[in-house]
Amino acid sequence: MDKAPDHTTDLDPDLLAEALEPEDLLDDPLDSVAVDRPDPDAEIRAGLAYLSGSRDEVMQGLRIFCEYRDHRAIPLLLPQLHDLCPITRMSAVYALGRNPTPEAESILLQLLQDSNGFVRKAVAWSLGNYPGAAVLKALIRVLATDIAAVRLWAASSLADVAVGDPEDAVRASQVLRETLRIDNNAVVRSNCAWSLSRLHDACGDNPAEQHNSVQALVQAMLEEPDQGVAEDARTALEQLDDPASMARIRTLLDDGLLN
Repeated sequence: MDKAPDHTTDLDPDLLAEALEPEDLLDDPLDSVAVDRPDPDAEIRAGLAYLSGSRDEVMQGLRIFCEYRDHRAIPLLLPQLHDLCPITRMSAVYALGRNPTPEAESILLQLLQDSNGFVRKAVAWSLGNYPGAAVLKALIRVLATDIAAVRLWAASSLADVAVGDPEDAVRASQVLRETLRIDNNAVVRSNCAWSLSRLHDACGDNPAEQHNSVQALVQAMLEEPDQGVAEDARTALEQLDDPASMARIRTLLDDGLLN
């Protein structure tokens, strides 16, 4: 099938920057593709057929597998990661986030270097379904270096990737605490707070690390200049199954340091 030319240069840079602003990106990016589909099996059959069709049909198939999971789609999705069109690459990345396979991991890691911010944002989200040392290392890197829209999803995916292994949870928590302290974007800092809360128990028998995460959240709750981040840090603390955290909040309330 012939490939269309890369459309990156057709995108207005100002529109691209606006679309990659992270303030409205806290929800799952695939939520917006869900529509009324009364027969999932029929949709999956149609999606498989579309992925072998024309360019427009391929795009329809990619949208379907951004919502549905079916192992038969994977060999049809993988080639789309190499497409010249960034919209196709982005859609294929999301579809392989919904349909994870070890075969896609190395290509997704390469796409973290993609020149298109939409593609990198999609990769940062999708890698949350690919736990492992290589993915953990890559997400830590982009959390420190990429644009805010990518950093936001890297913070979220770090928790997804690290939650199943105590050593990974400790390493991710250390990075998230630092990012919560220094990142210049409030939405990224909020997502770091939520991820720290998720990883608190995952750190295993490591009370020192758990204490450090609680302290970081308390500090954000008290000193964060953005009120939304401060409120998220407090809510993240309240959701911990940690009596010491709740006692700390009660003390701060009694001392008049919290409303």
